[in-house]
Amino acid sequence: MRGETSGDVSRLIEPAVRLAREAGSIILPLFRSQRLKVSYKSDRTPVTDADHAAHAHIVSGLMRLTPEIPVLSEESGDELHGRQRAGWPQHWLVDPLDGTREFISGGDEFTVNIALIHADRPVLGVVHAPAKGEMHFAHRGGGAFFSRRGLDAAEKIGVRQPPSSPLRVLASRSHAASAVERYVGAMGVTRRRGVASSLKFCLIARGEADVYPRMGPTSEWDTAAGQAVLECAGGAVTDLKGRPFRYRKPSTLNPPFIACGDPAYDWLQYLS
Repeated sequence: MRGETSGDVSRLIEPAVRLAREAGSIILPLFRSQRLKVSYKSDRTPVTDADHAAHAHIVSGLMRLTPEIPVLSEESGDELHGRQRAGWPQHWLVDPLDGTREFISGGDEFTVNIALIHADRPVLGVVHAPAKGEMHFAHRGGGAFFSRRGLDAAEKIGVRQPPSSPLRVLASRSHAASAVERYVGAMGVTRRRGVASSLKFCLIARGEADVYPRMGPTSEWDTAAGQAVLECAGGAVTDLKGRPFRYRKPSTLNPPFIACGDPAYDWLQYLS
């Protein structure tokens, strides 16, 4: 597998989807459960026993599937973060439970994210929303797909081009930011839709929204799987200078970005 390129990953889609679905089945019994245990990391972000259980299942499954490809999960710990990734030709990037705050509060928009990074770009992505029964998956060269039941019933999805009028804007439900407000205000848009987790990328990929501006901090595992789905559906994710969004950086923290459905539209014009 080490010599494979981004065009050779189609065989990994089904097992990655299966792992995401199995992780969802582990998470759901703890959803709205009185048995849920919540603790806090050093940065004061919450983590639950559902995060840890999904992490263990996905990482062990990926290591069996492709033992030669490193796996980096949000719950891997600091020993796998940072500069040692510079020499990895490819690696798995996992968020076992994206939207932990949403999960704790009883909302249904949390997801399981699995992405494969080749060099510094995502070439495969799976975004599973267990409580909603939704699965999004994609790989470069093979398109993007959405299913509410399973892999066999999946339908191909694509972004809306050109964007709608008025523009349909998505934002993180728990991260209001003045920079985003200024960006949206410059569009002349008075309403935006609040959505949690990586589902924002997927709604754009399905043509149900046009743009998701994110000016606050995120980590690579928050965005990689959703970016893969969006790009394979015809959209794009760029930094605030219009450059393609990259991975395998010395730090796992992301810069601000704009995720959009129509890459030909000038989304940078609204930046102050």
